Amino acid sequence: MMDPHQDPPLQRESQKYDAEDAGDGRPADNSSSNINDTTSDSDPEALAQVPSGPAYSVFSKSTKRWIVTMIAFSSFVSPMTANIYFPALVPIARDLDVSVSMINLTLTTYMIFQAIAPTLVGDLADAAGRRPAFLICFVIYIFANLGLALQKNFAALLVLRMVQSAGSSGTVALSFAVIADVAVSAERGKYMGIVGAGINIGPALSPVFGGLLAEYLGWPAIFWFCMIYAAVWLVPYALTVPETCRNVVGNGSIPAQSWWNMTAVDLCRARRRKRNGESLGGARTKQKLRFPNPFNTLKVAFEKDLALLLFYGTLTYLVFILIAATLSTELEAIYHYSDLQLGLCYLPYGVGCCFAAVMQGYILDHNYRRIARKIGFTIDYKRGDDLSNFPIEKARILPASPFLFAGVAAVICYGWVLHFETHVAGPLALVFLIGLCVTGSFSILNTLLVDLYPEAPATAVAAMNLVRCLFGAGGTAVIEYMLRAMGRGWTFTFWGLVLVLFSPILWVLAKWGPGWREERRVRKLKEEEKERAVTSRP
Repeated sequence: MMDPHQDPPLQRESQKYDAEDAGDGRPADNSSSNINDTTSDSDPEALAQVPSGPAYSVFSKSTKRWIVTMIAFSSFVSPMTANIYFPALVPIARDLDVSVSMINLTLTTYMIFQAIAPTLVGDLADAAGRRPAFLICFVIYIFANLGLALQKNFAALLVLRMVQSAGSSGTVALSFAVIADVAVSAERGKYMGIVGAGINIGPALSPVFGGLLAEYLGWPAIFWFCMIYAAVWLVPYALTVPETCRNVVGNGSIPAQSWWNMTAVDLCRARRRKRNGESLGGARTKQKLRFPNPFNTLKVAFEKDLALLLFYGTLTYLVFILIAATLSTELEAIYHYSDLQLGLCYLPYGVGCCFAAVMQGYILDHNYRRIARKIGFTIDYKRGDDLSNFPIEKARILPASPFLFAGVAAVICYGWVLHFETHVAGPLALVFLIGLCVTGSFSILNTLLVDLYPEAPATAVAAMNLVRCLFGAGGTAVIEYMLRAMGRGWTFTFWGLVLVLFSPILWVLAKWGPGWREERRVRKLKEEEKERAVTSRP
């Protein structure tokens, strides 16, 4: 394996690889097969002995851990921002002298921008790098919260909530993309689980934070808190977290050429070297910031396997977001709790989500190794695996299935426990199981999405975000009507059975997904050959 600390010219020569290898982590030397020629009893965790080719990522373990830690804290921002606002709706309406229904309009516009913004951020991140996308998002978010904390009228609230959503909503797609940059498929589940814990804890803890802040410090304190959180995160990120986008820095061995892709420390070093007349190194030209193309996100939805995955993932998301959206109103109607007590009732849901996120990561990695051992596939933790010879769909979907059906049972039971108005321990225990199983299933499907579209993972997750938020907006608009017309028991029975009805999609993906994935890979190679042929013409 090449030493990443050798001189840049030699390093670039030894670590040269095609554009498609930079995107999906396939080994540059295709003559070296990842299929083990020995018996299936061989240890798949042993590093494949390869004669040449770059590591999938040159970042050290400690650097990876630091990157993942920072990304996990950033992923908390979007769900926190969406949910911390809920306990303050009535006091804001009272102080701004508008009706609660008018304040609810800010929720609708927030969700619209929550669907649209990641389509821009995802394309920007895949083209220009993760760092500029993160920096732009957090700067927008900080100034939006400053305005929200100081504003005193409804029009300003409405507009600034949209700006706040635009700043925060892209962070989830960026977080998953960074994991795809630095972690090979065999260990991706673990890192996805850590980031997923940050994402899933937001809906649970933020209503508690919002209730405490609104009750004791006033509702503007909610926005001051969000601003301070983002600013505290942004400083160490700007100073120390390196660029990871494989279209910009490859496996991390190619020095960033543009200032927005450099950490503050690297930027100071580059300026000092430039003053001394030293070469900055690097094998690529500077990245150009361009206006992102949201239609790149829509392309994901037209791939057969990705379209099915987006659809079923959206249904899974819809079920648990409808439960989260109606939990406070249903418990208030049954048990007559205060705002703070209702916020505390979200804690079991959040604990379940956190357990799911961390646990599913280790389960996914274990199942990946199990299937590799079964088919005689040698896992390459250094260069990454060639997934064209590996049933990644099966490796991800098998662990999701028991989670999913246990979650369906919990959803149906939850509806009838509310219907019969049992002791509060009943719905809270079931909410924990829903967070554990349904949210866990959704996180696993998100991991598969990144595996299937590794050349632009931020764009793929943005596509999921677009579809799920639009469906979520529609679902939250009709759920109250369903509860009144069908009752609690039959409403949640309906949504549980929807997941069962469409569950054959997972079987279809496991059976035909590898073929569709290979068709997409071959088509992409042909398109790249045509582009090279056109550009090489005199």
